[in-house]
Amino acid sequence: MPTRVHEFAWPDRVVVGTIGLPGARTFYLQVRAATQIVSVALEKEQSALLAEKIDEILDQLIAVEGNPFSVPTGTPIELVDNDQLEAVQEQFRTGAMSLGWDPTTAQIVLEAFPITDADADADANANANANANANDDDGANETEMLLVRMPVGTARAFAKRTREIVGAGRPTCPLCGYPIDADGHICTLPEV
Repeated sequence: MPTRVHEFAWPDRVVVGTIGLPGARTFYLQVRAATQIVSVALEKEQSALLAEKIDEILDQLIAVEGNPFSVPTGTPIELVDNDQLEAVQEQFRTGAMSLGWDPTTAQIVLEAFPITDADADADANANANANANANDDDGANETEMLLVRMPVGTARAFAKRTREIVGAGRPTCPLCGYPIDADGHICTLPEV
C-alpha cells in the first residue's frame, strides 16, 4: 500500500504548540506552506527530545571548520514565532521520528511517522485483534508520514520555541520532582 507523504521542502512556518491547560496539554507539530497545513500530535517528551537533537545537530555543524553552512549560534530575531497554532486538525499521533541533515540544501530533515500497531500496548493489540474481522472501508490502513525540511535558521528558531513551550507546563516540586498541579500537590518524598 502506498504511503501518503505530507512533504514540506521550504515551509512558511514550522512550530510546536499546545492546546489545553498545563497538565492536560496536547502537543502538536504544525507545518504550513501557503494554504497547506498539517498538524501531528506529539508527546511532551518527544517535543523536548526533538528540540534537543536539532540543537545538537546544529551545534555539530557550527564546529565544522569554517562553518560552511552559516549555522547561527542563536535564534535569528526575524525568525522568532510566538504566535498560537493555526486551526488544528490532527493528521495522526506521532510514533517514530527521525532527524537528518541534507548538505545539498543546508536543511535539517525531520520525518514523523504515525503510531503503528507494533507501538501500541498489549491491551490495544488485543482489542485490534478482536476487531480484525470488521469491515475497513474508511482508509484506516493507509499509511502516511510527515517530511519537513527546515533551513538552519528556522531549525534554530523551532528548537528555541519548542523548549519554551515544553518548559511552560506545570512547575516541578523541588522536593520530589513531580509536577505541581494548579489545585495543589501532595509531595511523596523518596525513601532514603
